[in-house]
Amino acid sequence: MKKIINLAQKWAESDTAFQIEEKYYCATRDIFQPRFDSMVNFLLNNSEIPENDVYILSAIASEIGNNSFDHNLGNWPDIVGIFFAYEIDGKKLTIILADRGQGILKTLKRVKPELKNDQEALDTAFNEKISGRAPESRGNGLKFVKESVKQTESHLVFISGSAKAELNNEMKISQSGKINGCLAIISN
Repeated sequence: MKKIINLAQKWAESDTAFQIEEKYYCATRDIFQPRFDSMVNFLLNNSEIPENDVYILSAIASEIGNNSFDHNLGNWPDIVGIFFAYEIDGKKLTIILADRGQGILKTLKRVKPELKNDQEALDTAFNEKISGRAPESRGNGLKFVKESVKQTESHLVFISGSAKAELNNEMKISQSGKINGCLAIISN
């Protein structure tokens, strides 16, 4: 799995866009959704992960994956679409999602221009009811993700720009290497 995580990270942080293997690349939501649904069906029918956890972990991944498409629509800097992969090892699940989109700071600055940096933007995204798609009444997605990670006692590493949020029972935000867009690693 480390090799796939490294590939996703290199793809998301590279200054020069490059193609990734088709099995990891979802150019559009209509490619992502059936691959995502296949993962959920596989986990429900072929894994040792409790059914309730499968549904919650998949809801977390769905929220993050769909955010990539929703918040970058018409504004992808170079490569449209997301990186999506997962691996199961007994009761251990790892899901990786990445995009080369605008990132959380640029998205939220449209509705909260006083945000100063990527760390503030991540803190805001996970703790406030706010959406980069204003005036739509949205903005609970990453707060839902945060609470769901706690509920399932999972772990989420979420990097956007130069900030990294690590979530489990609590959330810690720190400086990170630069990502063009977002990178999320979900594990239970």
